[in-house]
Amino acid sequence: MKKFERLFWSIAFPGFGQLLNRHFFKGIVFIVLEMVVNTNAHFNRVIQLSFNGEMRMAVAAADIDWLMFYPCIYFYSMWDAYKNAGEPVAPLSFLPFVFSAYSVTVGLIYAARDNWISGAIGPVFFPIMCVLPGVGIGLFLKWLLEKITAPSHRDG
Repeated sequence: MKKFERLFWSIAFPGFGQLLNRHFFKGIVFIVLEMVVNTNAHFNRVIQLSFNGEMRMAVAAADIDWLMFYPCIYFYSMWDAYKNAGEPVAPLSFLPFVFSAYSVTVGLIYAARDNWISGAIGPVFFPIMCVLPGVGIGLFLKWLLEKITAPSHRDG
């Protein structure tokens, strides 16, 4: 259960899960990274504009070059807090985290373009929607790799 507590605190703010795991240096590094990327990407402004339905303004306010760092920092922070919570972690359980980071980054790239996504869904909500395909792909690959690498139970 500790690993889920750490995971949820990392979802709330990168680095908090590491602090709960007593990995203070790593937690502070994640917190500083989040603050640097957030500030330079103007992410809080982008979130505010998105929640107010100002999608085109949100795209214009975002510094996409900085914002593209956010998914990897965010999902790695979650994975690190989860795996270091002091409880057993299944092999390959990192895959949903990795593929979520990939898919959210791709979603951010498409949401930052001048297209229907940026106008209707925006640079916050579309990348959030891309988490589910990332988790799905990661879980599917985990299942597939477990099947491929499982020892055969055939006789003889």
